[in-house]
Amino acid sequence: MPGNIGWQGLVVILLILLLVFGPKRLPEMGRSLGRGMREFKDSITGNDADEEPERTELAPPAEPLDRTTAPKKPESERVP
Repeated sequence: MPGNIGWQGLVVILLILLLVFGPKRLPEMGRSLGRGMREFKDSITGNDADEEPERTELAPPAEPLDRTTAPKKPESERVP
């Protein structure tokens, strides 16, 4: 039966994958596979992270400072 793989078969498959792809590439492949499965599951259930979040109303900008109330620079820092 092709669908009935035991733990020995999984060990053999993992060893072959390790020999073919190497120890550096194998964790990357696992991460990308997991990420792809998570994205697929989220798209099926409707939990898309791509949707834009609700926009909240921003407060109006503060009024500009009057030149009379703005702090003045000392004489040594003024540009002529």
